[in-house]
Amino acid sequence: MARPTRIRRPAAPMSSRQTDRRIRILCAASDLGTREGLATVQMHDVAKEAGVAIATLYRYFPSKPYLFLSVLEWHIEQFLGGCDGGPAADEVTDSVTEVADTLVALSARLLDHRLLASAVALSSFTEYASAARSRIDIVESALGQRLLCLLGGCTDGETGRSRVRLLVYNWWGVFVAMLTEEISTAQGEADLRLAARLIAGS
Repeated sequence: MARPTRIRRPAAPMSSRQTDRRIRILCAASDLGTREGLATVQMHDVAKEAGVAIATLYRYFPSKPYLFLSVLEWHIEQFLGGCDGGPAADEVTDSVTEVADTLVALSARLLDHRLLASAVALSSFTEYASAARSRIDIVESALGQRLLCLLGGCTDGETGRSRVRLLVYNWWGVFVAMLTEEISTAQGEADLRLAARLIAGS
C-alpha cells in the first residue's frame, strides 16, 4: 500500500533577498500560467524562468498546486495593495457597496487572464483536497483583512469574522462559476452584490 504523501511546510523568507527571490518565482509562475495554463507548466520551467535552482523553488513552494494557490493569494494582495491601501472604516460611507465593488472588481481583474485564473482555481481544489496542512484563517488573508476594514464596526467578535468568511467563500464560488461560464459575468456581478447586501448589510 502506498504511503500518504507528507506535505512539507514551506520555508518563510527571512531576508529581503529571499523575499525578492520568492517574488521572482511568483512572477515567473504567473507569467507561465497566463501563457500556458496549469497543465503545461512544470516546476522546472518556473525555476528556469525565475532564475533559481529547483531546490530553491521547492523550498518555498512544496508542490505545483501550492505554488499556484500562492500565485492567487499574491495577485489578490497586489490588487488590494494591502489593507492599509484601502479606505479606513470611518471613511467608508456605504460599506455594503464598497464590499460589493471590491469583490466585483477583483473578479474582473482575475478574469482578464483566464488561463491563469483556471490554473489557480484548479490548484486551489487540488491543494485543499490534499493532506491537511496548516493555513491561516481566511479572515487573516489580504482579502479578509480588506473586508474587515470596510465593514468596520460590523466585525466585532466571531459573528463579524464569520461574515467575512462567508463573503470570501461566496465570492470564490461565484468567481469559479463565472470562470467556467456556468453563469455570465453580469449574473455573477449581480450575485456578488446581492450576497454583499444579505451578508454584510444585516
